[in-house]
Order: sequence, then C-alpha cells, then structure tokens
Amino acid sequence: MSQTAMPRALTILLVEDDPGDALMIEEALLDRAQGHALCRVADGLEALEWLRTRQRPDLVILDLNMPRMDGREFLSAMKAEERWRTIPVVVLTTSAAPDDVRRSYDLHANAFVTKPVELESFLETVRGIDDFFLGLVTLPRT
Repeated sequence: MSQTAMPRALTILLVEDDPGDALMIEEALLDRAQGHALCRVADGLEALEWLRTRQRPDLVILDLNMPRMDGREFLSAMKAEERWRTIPVVVLTTSAAPDDVRRSYDLHANAFVTKPVELESFLETVRGIDDFFLGLVTLPRT
C-alpha cells in the first residue's frame, strides 16, 4: 500500500483594501479547514513590501481598486520580478470592465473574477478559487 503525502498548508496573500470584503474572503477560505495561512495587506505598496520580506505565497488574490498603489500597478511590478513571476494571481474585483479584464491578463494575471454582490454568491466564488488554485492545480514550488 502506498503512502499519500500530507498536503502542506499553503500561504495566500490577500491584497484588499475593503475590510468587509477581506473578512468575507477570509471566512470563505478559512472555513474550509485546509490549514492555509491567509495574510492580508491593504494596497499594492504593502503587498510589494510583504513579498520582499516574507516567505513566497502560493497564491495572490488581488483587488484592482485600492489607494496608493492599485492592483494594476502592483501586478505590473510583481510580474516584472523574475522571482515572483510564477506566483499565480487571481484578480478579484468589483469591476467587469472589458479594459480591466484585458489589462489584467496583459499583466499576466492567471484569472479575473468579478465579485458577486450577493453574500452567498460571493462566498461560493471565493470557495471556487480555493477549489481550483489550492486544490486542483499543481502550484510551482521554490
């Protein structure tokens, strides 16, 4: 009988300035009992500092519209650094504007998801991100 390796806890960097949205995202991710660590910062500048000083995250969930450095600027700066290029980024934002979608993919986002307005739909959307990026796909390890 083969032994199955225990899955390791993954680190998620949440870049979100809205405390209410951050709380809902945290609730949706952490109620899954996967043991993942969720680290939240409020804008792109804090996110860059976090990346420079902490262990590499397994996934970044990124809002676009934030003060100081928005998600587009952060995504551009992050993907310009070779050491961070392979970190998957899911843009999770209120925008559904075609220009935001195109620009996010041009900047090498791995997915673009519009935040649903209704609470249960919002939670299910975040759980879907968890299921796919933290459950189904194989993530790069460094």
